[in-house]
Amino acid sequence: MASVKMINRMEVMVEQAVNEALSRQKSACACERCKSDIIALALNTLPSRYVVTLLGEAVTNVDLESSQWKADIMMAVYRAIEIVRGRPRH
Repeated sequence: MASVKMINRMEVMVEQAVNEALSRQKSACACERCKSDIIALALNTLPSRYVVTLLGEAVTNVDLESSQWKADIMMAVYRAIEIVRGRPRH
């Protein structure tokens, strides 16, 4: 049986949102440690969206592209940026 790879689409969306937000917020540290902390904090507040097939990925992508999901993701990312900015671990 071929191996099946599970992907958490929320991880991909959050990572993209973090990159976008950090490019706009020059006062936030964008080192790998802070970036990883921001991603982890944001993901801990959002539901996982695991997919295992191309069809599942397509359906989930459409769902995550809705304006409400985008707003929820960006809100979680900006909250995480503020937390990490206030207490960086470096």
